[in-house]
Amino acid sequence: MTIRVVVADDQELVRSGFAMILDAQPDIEVVAEAGDGASAVEAVRRLAPEVALLDIRMPGTDGIEACRTITAGSACRTVMLTTFDSDEYVYEALHAGASGFLLKDVRRDDLVHAVRVVAAGDSLLAPSVARRLIAEYTSRPPTAAAEPSARLDVLTTREHETLLHLARGLSNAEIAAALVVSEHTVKTHVGNVLSKLGLRDRIQAVICAYECGVVSPSAEGGPEGLSPAQGRKPPPRKPPLG
Repeated sequence: MTIRVVVADDQELVRSGFAMILDAQPDIEVVAEAGDGASAVEAVRRLAPEVALLDIRMPGTDGIEACRTITAGSACRTVMLTTFDSDEYVYEALHAGASGFLLKDVRRDDLVHAVRVVAAGDSLLAPSVARRLIAEYTSRPPTAAAEPSARLDVLTTREHETLLHLARGLSNAEIAAALVVSEHTVKTHVGNVLSKLGLRDRIQAVICAYECGVVSPSAEGGPEGLSPAQGRKPPPRKPPLG
């Protein structure tokens, strides 16, 4: 299946550069380019692409507002692009419903990979952004959410364990190893967690876990609430893009 993409950036050379990279892929088609957020929203409504690549800073309707409108009114998933490695933009974009966040110096292959990952229903962050996001949440004291357990009562014990592991940034394979189940079973648990809590993707699951106070940093830097076996660090591996 061809992944249809809308690319929005107010700088024409940047926009056309990203479009050329993506259009050169056999499984990706750039169906529209936009110079501002309002045009991007209109293109998504008219063409119903699978992915919208949005610059954060654009005149008029910026990328974050466009992301919020797109995710609220369509099945299109969004990847945010910016030259500004700023926590403020990360949090705003993720809460607006973004499924990915990349810096504009992203490598060609990583850009293509990001579009494919997001189109497949997963989510990702640039490694530096992911580290800063997790560090920010784990540096806070336990969240004083009104009723952190009430929202999570819909989860089974296994689904709750899955959410805790998602909050640590573990992959499906790592969660499967920790819970001693198959990756297929983990995918089912993750899907149930997202569906029951009304979350779009794994990124929002991580945010939910920290904001509800179900995990907090332990002395070893991992989330509290995990047993020693569950909380063990995964084997060293090359950090993934998302």
